[in-house]
Amino acid sequence: MRYVIDIYGVLVPSLLLWVIVAYVLSAILRRLMQRFDLYRLVWHRALFDFSIFVCLLGGVVYLSEYLS
Repeated sequence: MRYVIDIYGVLVPSLLLWVIVAYVLSAILRRLMQRFDLYRLVWHRALFDFSIFVCLLGGVVYLSEYLS
């Protein structure tokens, strides 16, 4: 796994890119859950959103090993 990614001469930590990818996936998932009214099943919405983001980030980082 590479820890720094070179984007047109700018060195960017790979974790920053994975956080952005996980945030976009999390935003899409939040919108779908809101559209289908699944948040009524959740006790604490902010805590649930944060836990979904952390799980997605872990999955993205785990899968990034196979993509590079």
